[in-house]
Amino acid sequence: MRTQEVESSPCAVRARGLAKFFGDVVALDGVDLDVAPGQIHGIVGPNGAGKTTLLGLLLGLAVADRGSLEVLGSSVGRALAAPDGVSGFVDAPGLYPALTARKNLAALAALRAPGAPTADIDDLLEQVGLTDVADDRARGFSLGMRQRLGLAAALITRPRLLVLDEPANGLDPAGKRHVHETLAGLAAQGTAVVLSSHRMDDLEAMCSDITILAVGRVVFSGPLGKLADRNGELDYRLVTSDIEAARQVAADTGGIQVLDTAGSQPDRDVLVVRALVSDLDELVPRLVHAGIALRELTPVVSPLESAFLALTEQHAQESSR
Repeated sequence: MRTQEVESSPCAVRARGLAKFFGDVVALDGVDLDVAPGQIHGIVGPNGAGKTTLLGLLLGLAVADRGSLEVLGSSVGRALAAPDGVSGFVDAPGLYPALTARKNLAALAALRAPGAPTADIDDLLEQVGLTDVADDRARGFSLGMRQRLGLAAALITRPRLLVLDEPANGLDPAGKRHVHETLAGLAAQGTAVVLSSHRMDDLEAMCSDITILAVGRVVFSGPLGKLADRNGELDYRLVTSDIEAARQVAADTGGIQVLDTAGSQPDRDVLVVRALVSDLDELVPRLVHAGIALRELTPVVSPLESAFLALTEQHAQESSR
């Protein structure tokens, strides 16, 4: 999308040149960010990259020292207050340990939106998979259960922009499924979601677009698919029905470098190759044509993780010069 189109299109978040300082520490340095309605946008970066600071600006927990920020079409001023239509949490959700899950949501609804329409509490508990523990006290909840209750609390006011810090932290597979389905459902209804996570697999599963921060600066922002162009060659794990035949086909395919079987113990059915995505597009039909069943084709390191490591390391090297 060209710059003119981005500037004229409706945005849930539009930031330009955001900077935030804490004394001599530069937390954010010239950050641009665009998030469209209905988009799940991931924020990723190493510790100290500025992720939490950026989320805090979106939630009205802090104000930028420089730059401009528009949220849901309105310019964010200097007041420390969440913009209308925005909800979420950073670090950890604020809950009342002595209250049950149901009473937590009721109390938070009364505080956050007195007299205003709110989401049905039982529906929220069902959405995040906590119906069975609705009347249990929050102090006995695991980390993952508290995260899910925090998500339910953030949805009380039916936000149009949801900002979440590590929403899948501590979740078991069932809890992850509930969170992923909830966020996907919200996005399908037009809610914009901005979330941070250290889990690359969660971001790849949930997000359409990613912003990578390093030392307070944006080193990449855009669709996940564009990261493939940044990665160059990656290592891929191939599980086939005939490892030796697959090895020969791979060796005869231009651009494919055959490495070795994966793991410390030889695996007769696994081959690891290094290649560009475009070269894999040639290898796969060759395997099929040779009658070799391809049962799995996955990156050894995910494209997002590979890009994250390459981009942040490159930025760190440039900053140290």
